[in-house]
Parts: sequence; C-alpha cells; structure tokens
Amino acid sequence: MKLNVIITSTRPGRVGKPVGDWIYAHARENEVGFDTVLTDLAELELPMLDEPNHPKAQKYQHEHTRKWSEIVEGSDAFVLVIPEYNFTMPATLVNALDYLYNEWAYKPVSFVSYGGVSGGLRSVQSSKGVLTALRMMPIPEQVTIPMVFDYLKDDAFVAEDIHKKSADTMLAELAKWSRALKGLREAA
Repeated sequence: MKLNVIITSTRPGRVGKPVGDWIYAHARENEVGFDTVLTDLAELELPMLDEPNHPKAQKYQHEHTRKWSEIVEGSDAFVLVIPEYNFTMPATLVNALDYLYNEWAYKPVSFVSYGGVSGGLRSVQSSKGVLTALRMMPIPEQVTIPMVFDYLKDDAFVAEDIHKKSADTMLAELAKWSRALKGLREAA
C-alpha cells in the first residue's frame, strides 16, 4: 500500500515543509505496511484549474494534470499536511482536489494540521465536505499541532511525544481503512 503525505501550503516561508518532512520521516519509520511518498504542492506547481473538460471524464489536456493524476491514482491513502487560512483550508488544496475526481475515490485520508491556538482544526473540518464529495474517507484520528512555531528549531519541526503517539495511532487507522477499502478501489 502506498501512503502519500501531501504538503498543501505553497506559501513562501511556510511551516508546512518542516511539518511535512517530519510526518513523512515518521511514517517511513512506522511499521504498519505503507510504502510512504511525499508530494509537495509547491513543487508540483499546479496552476489554477485550467482543464477544459470535467475531471470525471479524465480527458486531461495538460502534462501537469496527467502527472498529478498518476500521483493520486497510485496512492492508497493520504495524509494532508494542512494549515488554517482564515478559518478554512488553503486555496491550493481546493485547487489540487478539484483537478481530479475518480482518482480520489475510496481512499482514506487523515490530517496533520497546524496553526495557532486552534492547531488548524477549522481547516480540517472545512475540508471534510469536499473530501467526502470525492468519495474519500476522512478518518477521525489525526495529528493536531497548536502553536506550531513553538516546535520549530533551525527550520525543522521537533515533535513531542504527543505528536508521535498521535501519528502512530493515525497511521495504524489509515492502514486499516486502506486495506478495508481496497476492494472498492479495485472495483472502481
């Protein structure tokens, strides 16, 4: 099974990169049966949705869309590294989700959210409606990082035990859901 950790913020100076690097490394060390990959939306450079056809048709005209489709299609589960922008998810995540349709179906997703006092929880909550419309399964287990700047040292995220334990629980649940949904993915 392939787990895809996706860094959703593309903002210069973002905290998402060190947080994403941490959860990616932690997931690779975790022994729940995933081959873990890291996708950074900043590196992917998806423009605002520019495909002329509805994503359900999968008649992609642009190379960046075909590349994104291959990345998502080849994944069995996702961890979204997600900040909170104005009480909601970043526009870059909405854009990345909207590019595709079929590729997301029947895959579990969880979150490593970060921010100030709320730890990005409102962003997570606002994303769940979109994710379920894409036939994804957002699981309740996640990692929440309030006051994220307190955990940064030399441009790296330094996780505490609570983050690591939350990550272990989240990854175990993602593996269970990914195995459970495998038949639906194959039938689709």
